[in-house]
Amino acid sequence: MKRVIVALLVLATACSAPAGEPAKTALRIGYQLIPNGDLIVKDQKWLEQALPDTEITWSKFDSGGDVNTAMIAGAIDIGLAGSSPVTRGLSAPLDIPYRVPWIFDVIGDNEALVAKKEITSVAGLAGKTIATPFASTAHYSLLAVLEEAGVTDAKVIDLQPPDIQAAWVRGDIDAAYVWTPVLAELEKDGAVLATSRELAGKGKLTADLAVVRDEFADKHPEILQEWLKQQDRAVKLTRTDAAAAAAAIGRQLNLDPAEAGRQLGQLVLLDAAEQRSPEYLGTADAPGKLAENLRSAAEFLVGQKQLDAVPDLTVFQKGLLPNALP
Repeated sequence: MKRVIVALLVLATACSAPAGEPAKTALRIGYQLIPNGDLIVKDQKWLEQALPDTEITWSKFDSGGDVNTAMIAGAIDIGLAGSSPVTRGLSAPLDIPYRVPWIFDVIGDNEALVAKKEITSVAGLAGKTIATPFASTAHYSLLAVLEEAGVTDAKVIDLQPPDIQAAWVRGDIDAAYVWTPVLAELEKDGAVLATSRELAGKGKLTADLAVVRDEFADKHPEILQEWLKQQDRAVKLTRTDAAAAAAAIGRQLNLDPAEAGRQLGQLVLLDAAEQRSPEYLGTADAPGKLAENLRSAAEFLVGQKQLDAVPDLTVFQKGLLPNALP
């Protein structure tokens, strides 16, 4: 948390203009190392080209919980957070003034529960130590998997992905629920016990979502629309030129294109037209089922004592911003 606070102080002052120069509009983006279209947009500098009069900064975060912290501090304008931290953000007591204008990806095999090879089932995790970033989609999925298997005595600890990898190497943990690229490292000498794709098939869908500060969306709709346009462009690139998309993601993750392409293929990416469907964001007049999914996540989190109360469905419907889609 200390690292996050220091980073927020830097972000808060990063966009100051030199004396005598007109200040550019600032767009402060919080991104994560997840192999989706956001990394393509960053790698190709499409936003910088499309918005030359905007001061754009990209700041890396390790989890959606940290993105929520940055949003509360007013340190970023747009960020990536999983559906679980967004559920928390839209609920009391956080009540973060942000909305969801875009779905980066529906989480599939890129987020999973991996254990040491001698552990062959979820039931085998009884009494073991499992790491996951708290308040993340991985945390939500882990709790669901353990509940389904009837495991009540596992020790679940809060670690960010880089720390999970280090703890795994040291032998401090027996298992972890985490996402790529750390997941890929753990898979090299571990065994996958459950994936988020499997959970989605059981009705517990998780996704990586964009969140935009209400104030920024209301004040700079043209910048938000351009940001969305470039995100849609990135998704379409993954379909028309998969090699170029994989190369861009590989550069951002320091992976060879083949591995980057493999990780990209583990996600479900949706273009703007697909996101307008009733299954996802819907429309301003008819909010999509994503709102229901977020409310279901809230119900689960209340049952796990991660939230105090389940908000009304309208809270999550108002938390969607489909009308800005290109």
